[in-house]
Amino acid sequence: MSPSQRVAWLRLIRTDNVGPATFRQLLNRFETAEAALAALPGLLRKTGKPLRIATQAMAEDEIAGLDRYGARIVASGEADYPNLLNHIPASPPLITLAGGQGLDWDRTVGIVGARNASSAGVKMTRMLAGELGERGYTVVSGLARGIDTAAHRASLSTGTIAVLAGGFDKIYPDQNIPLAHEILDNGGALLTEMPLGWEPRARDFPRRNRLVSGLSLGIVVVEAAKRSGSLITARLALEQNRDVFAVPGSPLDPRAEGGNLLIQQGAKLVTSAEDIIETLGSADPARSALFDRDWEPELIPDTPEPTTDDRSRLLSALSATPIEVDELIRQSELTASAMQMLLLELDLGGQIEWSSGQLVALKY
Repeated sequence: MSPSQRVAWLRLIRTDNVGPATFRQLLNRFETAEAALAALPGLLRKTGKPLRIATQAMAEDEIAGLDRYGARIVASGEADYPNLLNHIPASPPLITLAGGQGLDWDRTVGIVGARNASSAGVKMTRMLAGELGERGYTVVSGLARGIDTAAHRASLSTGTIAVLAGGFDKIYPDQNIPLAHEILDNGGALLTEMPLGWEPRARDFPRRNRLVSGLSLGIVVVEAAKRSGSLITARLALEQNRDVFAVPGSPLDPRAEGGNLLIQQGAKLVTSAEDIIETLGSADPARSALFDRDWEPELIPDTPEPTTDDRSRLLSALSATPIEVDELIRQSELTASAMQMLLLELDLGGQIEWSSGQLVALKY
């Protein structure tokens, strides 16, 4: 990818309401990021909502700022882009990456759990992460307090990847900034899809969690409450066709409720690293069609512009209840290409939201 193409990709993904799925729809429609950027003002006029389009100066400033942090922008399709991320829904077209040149990105295990971890949970995490590292696995986690911290520390010497919820200059929590430096100093990696200067918000952590699971062949939950980010990560791992493992705990400890629930629902019970290694021994991403690539460019042919009547029919068919796009096409009797264009316009206008399984709903 040329420097100018990288800047164009960065401008497009940093534009308001352009997430990974919308980015790909724009490339499918306009073939290049440069052409998509040129078309955006016209598309935005149709939505009736002003949006901020990232400028070339903004993109160039971010690249220069990342260079000062020793980080780099990596695009989908480039050699440094983690292969496992190619096989998840809504994989980021661009990631920001520091370090990691010597890591094995294809033999990876994610370890997640409670921030208020027990001493036993921390001990178990250290044992699992240490043994997995010795057996050649790279440990992935989210740099949070508790279990995440223990997983990273136990695998510093063998290789670990920390996925951030914010920008490189907004590491959270502050107390783990020294740990982030240690990870890089020991040959590990820091990774995020968020822009430089981005302060992480509550809704950014599930986005980070999908990358933790997406970078991993399997996810291990050590301790987790029934309602926790760790269980969100486990659910995302299942949606991404990854293996899910859980360490059992006392029924009297609320921190064990989530892990015990996962085991009841079919997660593999873990008492040692060998339980994980035995299952992941056949989880080579090249082994089968389980790891089909999430997206390849597929140009949408030029078609007549959707009419006002077409937009009205689509809006009438949409509701707050998620619905499959194919069902929308049947109900509205619109062509597939017209549906794609109209959904793209609504997405840019912030009027719809997507959920797993390519379900779409009106945003209220």
